[in-house]
Amino acid sequence: MGSPVQDKNLQVNFLKQRLNIFLDVLDAIDPEDTDLEDIDRLLSMLDDMESKCREFNNRETNESV
Repeated sequence: MGSPVQDKNLQVNFLKQRLNIFLDVLDAIDPEDTDLEDIDRLLSMLDDMESKCREFNNRETNESV
């Protein structure tokens, strides 16, 4: 893996890219063919983004102390 993203602009860009990937996956899903595994994967993607938001926020908090 790469080094942690410290720059705020890079963090925002990272989250935007992840959100765009999520939206692409969501658009590609056919509701008629979606199963529980697909829904679980979407929820996992959201959890990952939420975790990254917390991580970035904690870095900012720790740096300002």
